[in-house]
Amino acid sequence: MSEAAGPEGRLDLQYLFTDGLPDMADEVGYKGAVAAKAAGISYRQLDYWARTELVEPTVRGASGSGSQRLYGFRDILVLKLVKRLLDTGISLQQIRVAVNQLRESGVTDLAETTLMSDGASVYLCTSNDEVIDLVSQGQGVFGIAVGRVLREVEASLVEIDPVEAADPADELAARRAARKQVS
Repeated sequence: MSEAAGPEGRLDLQYLFTDGLPDMADEVGYKGAVAAKAAGISYRQLDYWARTELVEPTVRGASGSGSQRLYGFRDILVLKLVKRLLDTGISLQQIRVAVNQLRESGVTDLAETTLMSDGASVYLCTSNDEVIDLVSQGQGVFGIAVGRVLREVEASLVEIDPVEAADPADELAARRAARKQVS
C-alpha cells in the first residue's frame, strides 16, 4: 500500500465515510474535550494529533488564542479508530496509510468493513471472504470492525448536544462578556 495523503501528509477526512453516520449539519460539531472523551484519548493526544495534522477537525480548526476546535462525528470516529490501531502497536505511519485506504476506497457499508492487521501492515476488508482469505494465509492477524466502533461513538455522544460553529471572534467576545457579568 502506498500512502496517498494530501499536501503535507494531511488526511482529507471530508469523504472518509458516507454511510451509517448520523445526519448532522456541516457547521455543527463537538468541542475537543467531548471528542477526546468519546474517542477514548486524552485531550493532550487530541491536541497533538490536530497540531501534527494526523486528524484535524473538519467543523472548525483552532484559529488563535481562545478559539476552540470543533470535531464532526466522522472526525471522532477516525480518532477512535486511530486510538484502537495505536493500542495494538501499529505505527502512526501505517495508520495514515490505513485511513487513506479507507478514504480512497469509497467505503459505503461500514457494518461490513473490517480493518485487519498483521502488526506491520493494515488491510481493508469489506467482505467476509476477504477476511477469510487474509486469515487463511497462516499469519496471525487481528481485526477492528469499523461498524462496531461507529456504534460505540454514537453511544458515547447520544446525550451530548453538538455545538454550532459560530465565528471564533464572536465566541471569544461572548466568553469575555460572561466573565465580566460574573465579576
